[in-house]
This record gives sequence, C-alpha cells and structure tokens, in this order.
Amino acid sequence: MDFLEFESLAKLPVVSFYEDAFRKATGVALKVVPPGPPVQRVSLGECENPFCQSVASTQAGCQACLELQVKAQKSIAQKRMPHQISCFAGLTEVAVPVLVGEHHVATLLSGQVFRRKPTERDFAMVVGMVDGTDPEWARKARNAYFATPVVTSERFQAIIQLLTIFAQYLADFATRFATAGKVDEPSAVTSAKEFVKLHFEEPITLAQVVDHVHLSRFHFCKLFKKATGLTLTEYIACVRVEHAKTLLVDPTSRISDVVFASGFGSVPRFNSVFKRYVGMSPSEYRKGTRPQLPA
Repeated sequence: MDFLEFESLAKLPVVSFYEDAFRKATGVALKVVPPGPPVQRVSLGECENPFCQSVASTQAGCQACLELQVKAQKSIAQKRMPHQISCFAGLTEVAVPVLVGEHHVATLLSGQVFRRKPTERDFAMVVGMVDGTDPEWARKARNAYFATPVVTSERFQAIIQLLTIFAQYLADFATRFATAGKVDEPSAVTSAKEFVKLHFEEPITLAQVVDHVHLSRFHFCKLFKKATGLTLTEYIACVRVEHAKTLLVDPTSRISDVVFASGFGSVPRFNSVFKRYVGMSPSEYRKGTRPQLPA
C-alpha cells in the first residue's frame, strides 16, 4: 500500500487534532486504527469510556470487546460503509472506513455510548458475564457504567456524519498522495504518471502507456502496482477524480462539462467512479459537504 501507509496517515497532525476536537465537541472518544481485524483489543486511548476500560481489565470482558471489534472491521471491509454494533454490555460502537477507491486504508473507531438509559438489572447481568466479583472493581465499574452518555438518535446520527466527513478528508489526502510523484520511484512509473496527467482528458489504454515507457505489459503492471499500490486503471481514475473536484468548486460549471473535461466518457460512469472514490455524489460534493479542516 505505497499510496499511503497507515503509519504515515496516523502521524498526520490533523489526526490527533480531530481526535481531540471530536471528543471535546461530542464527549465521545475517537481513534484512527489500522484496517482489518485486530489481533488484540484496540483501546481508544486515555479518553476511552472508563467503563469500557474497566471491562477490558477482565479476561472475559477483554475477549468480548476484541470479538466485537473484529466483527465491526470485517463488516465495514465487506460493506464499505459506516457500521454500528452493540456490545454485550449494551453500549453502541461505531466503525467508519477510510476508503481510497477499492482500498481500505484505515478505520475510525468511536462510540461506546448508550442508546437508551441503562438499568440496575442491566449492570448486574454485565457483572455476571465478566465475573466481576471484586467489590472495589464492581464499585468503580458501576459508577462508570451509569456515567456513560445516553445519546439520542438525532445526536448519534450527527456523530456518524462527523466521522464520515473526517474519513473522507483522510481519503482525499491519501488520494492526493497517490497521484503525486515520489523521488525514489522507478523512472518508468514516473514517466507513466506524467503521461496520464498530460492525457487524462482523453481515453487512455494500457497499451499506450506501456509503449510510452518501453516496458512489457506484465513487467510494467507489476512495477506500477508495487510502486504505487494502485493499478494503472485506479491511478487514472484518481487523477480524473481529483481534476473533477477542482472543477466542481465552480458553481457555474455544468456537470456535463466537468465529465468530459475530466476524461470520463459519460455522466453515469462519472457519477459511479466519483462516488466510489470520494464517498459522495458530485452534486453532494459541490454543495460543500466536503470537510474543511486544518492541514
């Protein structure tokens, strides 16, 4: 995944900035984590729900949390959209994928809130499930359990929307990274990228590109994929989508003009590719729903 390793994405200053701002604005923790099922329970950090921290300190609770996170990651990898899931203790967690085309590059984990007011009976069931027989543990866990926020449906949907917007911001950054040239990449890859950027408004075939870089089809495809993490088709789509986004900023430009100026052969194909790479339709993007966050 050379277009942007998760480790590089996670180190962006905007990630810690947004995690902190999100917590202050919503009272809910947020953590940007690697894609794919975790091998051990993922903590949401110092701002994690204190009750979840208490439960995770028990063997049964930690295992149950891990199973939930594995299930959530598998679900968003398959469905490629935000997923909410309830844990055995009745708390709801949210997982939102960061997608660059067909690639799942990161996941936003959040939630750990109640959707309804918990009861004493609910807490007693939880204590029994995690074998919380230690009186001191039970006292602290109880205080944290009933201090957990109860989020209304409207507020919960707003939380998901904020997460989705930030996920798209990170995806946009990763896409721009993918289309940029790198000093250490093979000259044939750099040449192919330059060819695409010069001709993206026209139909581009693999045969044209391999002829331009003077490599065999097999060798070029393997080299390009290894250097960028993308196929040539995916790279061309990234370049065209990025160009389309710059044109959509102008409210006077017609969608049909944007389509052909960006190298898409038809409006339906443009809509399909744009939504797959950006996560929203061109009209939604134009309305200003894309995030405006500090670099």
